[in-house]
Amino acid sequence: MPLTKPARRRLVHTRQVHCLGFERDDGLWDVEARMTDVKTRDVETEYRSEGYVSAGEPFHDMWMRLTLDNRLSIHRVEAQIDASPFPHCPEIANAFKQLEGTRIGPGWHKLAKELLGGINGCTHLNELLPPLATTAVQTLWPEDREDLMEQATSVMLNSCHGWSQHGEVIRKHIPHLYIPETEPGLE
Repeated sequence: MPLTKPARRRLVHTRQVHCLGFERDDGLWDVEARMTDVKTRDVETEYRSEGYVSAGEPFHDMWMRLTLDNRLSIHRVEAQIDASPFPHCPEIANAFKQLEGTRIGPGWHKLAKELLGGINGCTHLNELLPPLATTAVQTLWPEDREDLMEQATSVMLNSCHGWSQHGEVIRKHIPHLYIPETEPGLE
């Protein structure tokens, strides 16, 4: 176990986000995510027909699929809300079609937030967008095809310490994008 032994405790809530990436026969890619929230106790709510959500039953159960091309351009978005705290929540799922025609890459999360933030979207479906984007990149890369490597690099460059354009990975594997880090005072 990577963490230290915790204090005595009891499980109250489980959130699971499960992502899958598929290569389609037509040359496109499907990336899917499902998010569930499950309590270990019953939760009273006037918004469910039974008046409560029973322990072990999903309080939230939401899905999203992005269909992408090799450039990470989104051709189709499908969102579904199977369980939610309020009966009107599923009405917003189709709003995520606004992402069709956009491209995962620098600035995409900001654009998605502008289009679908606040009352224009769903907090939980919005929370699926970052792992969907990461899963898309992981699904398409590494591939032996040069165009896919170039696309993945354009998304990943400077996205974290490991992908720094000043780092060893870029120097060794993508030297045309490598920029040596200058020492202070030598600029």
